[in-house]
Amino acid sequence: MKLLSVNLGRPKAVDYTDQPEGLTGIDKQPVDGPVRVAAPGPKGTGASGVAGDTVCDLRHHGGDDQAVYAVAREDLDDWERELGRPLPSGSFGENLTTQGLDVSGARIGERWRIGSEVVLEVTSGRIPCRTFQEHVGERGWVRRFTQKGAPGAYLRVVEPGEIRAGDAIEVVHRPDHDITVALQFRASTTERHLLPSLLAAGDALHSEISTAAREYTRKHAAKN
Repeated sequence: MKLLSVNLGRPKAVDYTDQPEGLTGIDKQPVDGPVRVAAPGPKGTGASGVAGDTVCDLRHHGGDDQAVYAVAREDLDDWERELGRPLPSGSFGENLTTQGLDVSGARIGERWRIGSEVVLEVTSGRIPCRTFQEHVGERGWVRRFTQKGAPGAYLRVVEPGEIRAGDAIEVVHRPDHDITVALQFRASTTERHLLPSLLAAGDALHSEISTAAREYTRKHAAKN
């Protein structure tokens, strides 16, 4: 398992985002050399955990629970075959493009060591939005991406440091529950009755999703 590329985005003005200034950092490109990774701070004030990467809409992106976004090269290859066109690393706005790692099959709370310094922890899957759809340029993309159920993973930074393309990735901790990124994604989108099951992931779960799962559980318990 290895890191194929580290991808960074610069602010870009587009007509398809609801970010107040019309800017997005979703168009990420691979970079050479080492890149610093560190916890950015709480959502709303903290941006990307990857140095040199831009998060333009702090309402929905960035923060400690979404410090880094990873997508498997294998998933991009699958979409290439389906769409009939190339998808270079970074095409989905991911910071990390991996090889040999089942990103969407990772468990919430799973920890990856990348290179010799950095340890990241899986928190949730990526929910598609209009900006993502327009960036990819495919009609019905949000629906298609959701149906595929391979959203890639958001990660928090447990141990900061530097990473670079070619670094080895090692799974150093795998929780004993069965709550995967793919299951969490389904629970948060098309199968909301699964939300209570996500609580088995404990504090590793993205804080907003944990709150939604607890609220859903409370409401449905009150009805019964």
